Amino acid sequence: MPAPTNTFKKALLAGETVIGCWLSLANSFSTEAMGSTGFDWLLVDSEHAPNDIRSLREQLIALDSSPSDTVVRVPIGETWIIKQVLDIGAQTILVPMVESAEEARELVRACRYPPHGIRGVGYATTRGGGFGTIPDYGQTADEQVCLLVQVENRKGLAALDEILTIDGIDGVFIGPADLSADLDHMADMMHPEMQEVIFGSIKKIAASGKAAGILSLNDEMTTKALAAGARFVAVGIDMVTLTGAARALSAKWKDVVK
Repeated sequence: MPAPTNTFKKALLAGETVIGCWLSLANSFSTEAMGSTGFDWLLVDSEHAPNDIRSLREQLIALDSSPSDTVVRVPIGETWIIKQVLDIGAQTILVPMVESAEEARELVRACRYPPHGIRGVGYATTRGGGFGTIPDYGQTADEQVCLLVQVENRKGLAALDEILTIDGIDGVFIGPADLSADLDHMADMMHPEMQEVIFGSIKKIAASGKAAGILSLNDEMTTKALAAGARFVAVGIDMVTLTGAARALSAKWKDVVK
């Protein structure tokens, strides 16, 4: 019995475009609810959300019965974190702030078992390995791991061409918020210079044959990103949706009683 098929990776390899949502509430109950909302994929964030390895595991379990694929964003591209996240059952990982081709190569090695990588062989005791019920997990897990890296500063942009040549990098995500800050346009992703950098990078990624990704809460930017060739696109954040709807509701009824 081989490792489970990574349907997110399968969709990207087939050239499909998938629409997702960021999960920042760090709660298995809200995550389970989001799994019923129809997104192609959901990203459980541990860079800017208060998640640890146990809460990530709980949310992976909460999404087991969901038709949405799960992506886990690790807080940093450290080998030990990637090993743990893979062992709890994640198959698709997004790594923030990748700045060099060498860093990208090491991330690939962290996701693969020896002799092609350095992932620890302990799958008989892990959720990812089915607690020993997937006999061929060690031989088949590598090909089901989907590794996505974020390019979101000047260093990453300078290294993008080389990163795109690396086998084992399945997609490159352009981080517009951090990128705009590093290029001296804090919170102004719609600045003409930023638009040129963002969409030019997406076109370059798409032309390389790898999948390009982005998170955008702006409909105009989202539409342009799709036209430029982005194929894994997040269009919302649970926290923003919740607080935005709550603020509108409170304002509506406060206006009524004024």
